[in-house]
Order: sequence, then structure tokens, then C-alpha cells
Amino acid sequence: MDKILRVNMTDLTTKLETVPAEWAGLGGRGLTSTIVAAEVPADCHALGPNNKLVFAPGLLTGTAAANSGRLSAGAKSPLTGGIKESNAGGTAAQMLARLGIKALIIEGLPKEDKWYSLHVNMDGVTIQEETELLGKGNFAVIEALEARLGKKTGILTIGPAGELKMTAANISVKDPDSKIRSHGRGGLGAVMGSKKIKFITIDDTGAPKVQIADPEKFKTAARTFAKALLDHPVSGEGLPTYGTNVLVNILNEAGGLPTRNFTTGQFEAHDKISGETMHDTIVARGGKPKHGCHAGCIIQCSQVYHDKDGKYVTSGFEYETIWGLGADCCIDNLDDIAKADNIMDDIGIDSIETAVMFGVAMEAGILQWGDSKEMLRLLTEEIGKGTALGRILGGGAGSVGRTYGVTRVPVVKNQGIPAYDPRSVKGIGITYATSTMGADHTSGYTIATNILNVGGHVDPLKKDGQVELSRNLQIATAAVDSTGMCIFIAFPALDIPECLPALIDMINARYGIALTGDDVTNLGKHILKVERQFNIEAGLTNKHDRLPEFFKTEPVAPHNAVWDFTDEEIDEFWNF
Repeated sequence: MDKILRVNMTDLTTKLETVPAEWAGLGGRGLTSTIVAAEVPADCHALGPNNKLVFAPGLLTGTAAANSGRLSAGAKSPLTGGIKESNAGGTAAQMLARLGIKALIIEGLPKEDKWYSLHVNMDGVTIQEETELLGKGNFAVIEALEARLGKKTGILTIGPAGELKMTAANISVKDPDSKIRSHGRGGLGAVMGSKKIKFITIDDTGAPKVQIADPEKFKTAARTFAKALLDHPVSGEGLPTYGTNVLVNILNEAGGLPTRNFTTGQFEAHDKISGETMHDTIVARGGKPKHGCHAGCIIQCSQVYHDKDGKYVTSGFEYETIWGLGADCCIDNLDDIAKADNIMDDIGIDSIETAVMFGVAMEAGILQWGDSKEMLRLLTEEIGKGTALGRILGGGAGSVGRTYGVTRVPVVKNQGIPAYDPRSVKGIGITYATSTMGADHTSGYTIATNILNVGGHVDPLKKDGQVELSRNLQIATAAVDSTGMCIFIAFPALDIPECLPALIDMINARYGIALTGDDVTNLGKHILKVERQFNIEAGLTNKHDRLPEFFKTEPVAPHNAVWDFTDEEIDEFWNF
């Protein structure tokens, strides 16, 4: 029986609720955004008592469907001031789904200056005061909780950045190998910190299997779906071999690899930080070139990166992080970038926002271009310890730009622009401008069609077709984010005719319903409109759907491309 768990941190009470009829067909992002829009005053302070933090597994999470183990987290973002959904792998989503928990809603702020933890099991959720692990990094928290509660415990935790309510703070999630995945972007770790919750533990002992209405139909569709994932050259070959970092050389060749705080589109030392170099380094040192972020992942685009002595450094070493600290900050030492990734995982801060921030910080003269040693010191000694400078840096790229008077600050709605230059890959620029989440490549990943020729080809240097491409992908992504699926299923979904129908068949077989492709599209449209309405009520207008001025005035090499969309052309996005 699906249920809603509600935790009130003001009076320290918990409540078990039945799922309202209007929420029954929703999961993941569709549910978190619906709850936030319905229950959070859009004009509230994101770190105040009226914001709510919502966790929701997807519609297929907890089933045997490949790549369905994603968990959505939602709230009003302290970074953008608008709505936020972030999804992550790990073990928590599948455990919550097996426990029959449709959503966990955390509201209010504690009256006393005390910290707490939540524990979720078959009996519901309990609140306990926490003193032992305050101030500890995420790795120490996971180690201590596994010793306290067992290795199989699901864990959601914040590091020092979340405790200090830095607006770039993450919520970290334990994965099956006790490593860290992240609810990144938007500062949701600060929201959890404002509610003085250090961690949430989950025990699904005694939980039944997720019920499937039509098991045979589900198995057939699941086989077709999994085959499509493995048959596609991106999800079946490129990502499993080189991880997301396969994109460094590809984007450098396209002139879309933002370098030296977005001043050019190519990085001279790109090969030193490329996916190919990373793969060879991992193999030579005895790491794992393939690793899943959750049980049932068959793409395996994560990896385990070791140092020269064969000791663990980091996992889930992503393209956006490597690009940001590499090309954007002109650092060509992959080992130092890996160390930084480890530190960011430990202190619980977004590795995209922080990487973009360091590019702005270098432009501001806080540290020199390419100075990886000083970057590591700033992460550990300033951000990790919450010094005055650390709090400015921990507020993200916009925070540093405002404080130091930098004019080239690559943000939209105050969120750092990731990994792809919108002047030379124009489709992604439309996504950055119009996404309800602030600059977010995953909201509508036009790189697939602009650069990788997945789902056809739209010339990345021309305006033609970009608004429609971004719109279609954002609609589809909102729906996919509601299923609990990894966003990378989009590659076969765009190219292999059997893939998307198999996904819909799995949903229908799971619930005993009869959704069509149009129903799924309408769900995506509905989610975007709910999110946009929240943002409008929060004070974000169409004038916030814009890229920074410098993209219009500074051509980017090698194509000398500029951002040349008119306001009217951008606003056309919302005509659906």
C-alpha cells in the first residue's frame, strides 16, 4: 500500500498519510514538483520554516526494470529562488519503493538549537537527536552509520557544506559500494541543513517486493527495454567504456568545450583530461572502468578512480566535473581533479557549481589559472571549514562574481552554466535559458542531437530548430524523471523504435493501466507548467530566461560564434 510519510521538524512529530487521488499517478520529479507547488509558498525563504524537502522514488523504482533506481528530491532552491528537483542513484530510492513510500515530506524548522536524524523502516519514520556525527564529512558519516546499523542501511546525508547552509550544498546518497552519489545542483543540502537533519537512514527489512499487476507483460517489456539500452552505441558502448567523460574530446573538437571561464571553446590540454586518458589510467592502476550507481544499472557509466599507489580516490568521476576543474580552470592534472572530486563528495558540495565557481574565482584573482594545489587548499581549508571566504565560495559562481565584481559570470537564475558553450552548441543554450531549474544540461540534453547525432541532427551553430529541439527534450525529460529512470535512457529512446514503447509497457504492466505515448508527453508538459507557475509566483519572469550578456558580445573561438537569439525567440519556447 503506497503511503506518504510526513515529518514536522517544528513539533518533532511524524504522520502516515494515504496518497491523495491526484498524486496516485505521479512519481519522482512529477510528484516532488507537484507537492512543492501545492504546499510551499512560492515567495517563502528557501531556508525558512515554510519550505519543504520532498523525496520521491519514481514510478518504476523498486522493480526489475533496468536503470530505474533514481530518487528525486525537491524543494524551493536557495540558489535560484525557484523550484528544484534533483535526482540521484544509490540505494535509497529502491528501499523507499519497497517500503511502499510514495513520498517523504519534511516540513518546518526545529524550535531548539539541536540536530536530528530520521530513521525510516516498516513502522514508519522516527526522529532522533544527533550529536556524534555533526561536522563530519560524508565518508565518515557513512562509515559510522554502517558500523552502527549495518552495511545494508540506506543513507542520505549532508556534509559540512549543508550544515553551514551553503547554497551550493548537496544531499549525498550512499550507493551499493558505500560510495557517494549526489542530489546535486540548487542547494538542496542547505535546505536539509536548515531543518537540522544531519542524515536519514533507511532499513527495508521485512519489506515485500514491489507488486506488478501484469508480471508477464512486465518481463517482456523489460527485456526489450534492456536490449535497447545495450544495443545503442552511446549507452551500450561509449558510456560503459569511457564514462560521461567520453565527451571531453568530442566537445573540444566541436569547439563547445568552455575554457578559461568561457573565453574560448577549446582546451589545449584536452587529451590529458579526456575520457580515453581517464579509462587508461583507471585500468593501469587497478581501478574499475565500469561501475553502477545503483542496483540494476546496466549502462555502468560510473567508475572507480585510483591514485598512483592503487588507492581509492573517487567514484562517479563525471564529465561536467572534469571539464569544469579541467578546461574551465585550465588544470590539466587529472589526479588533482580526482582529489578535488573526493573532497567535494566529502564536504557535500555540488561539483558543477563549485567547478564553475572556481573559473570565476580565478578570473577574480582569488587563485591563479591552473593552480590545482591552491584549489585543493581552498576546498579543504576554506569551504570545508566554513571560513568567511569559504562561505562566499560555497555560495557558487554568482556569489563570487557579485562579491568580486566579475562581469563574466556564467549563470542562469544564479545557477552555474555547465560544460557546453551555448554559443557553439545553441540548443543547449535554449535549455539553459528556459529550464525551470536554472542552467541545467540534464533538463533538455540537446547535446544528443546537436553533437552526437542521436535522434537526428540539428546544426549546433545555427538557430534553426533549436527551440523546438530543447522544448521536446525538456518535455520528455520531465516525464522520464518521473519514472525513476536514468536520463541516459534517452539515447536509445531517441534512436531505437522499440525502446520508448517498452518503457510505457512497463509502467502499464506495473500498475495495470493503459497509458499511451500522448499521455506520457502530456505528463511532461504538465510538470513543466507546474514548475514554471511556481517560479512565476516566486518572482522569476521571462526576463530570467536569459543568458548572461557576455555571450552576446564576446565571440567564442574557434567558430567565432555568439549567442544571437532574440528575447521573442526564446520566449517562444513556452508556447505549448
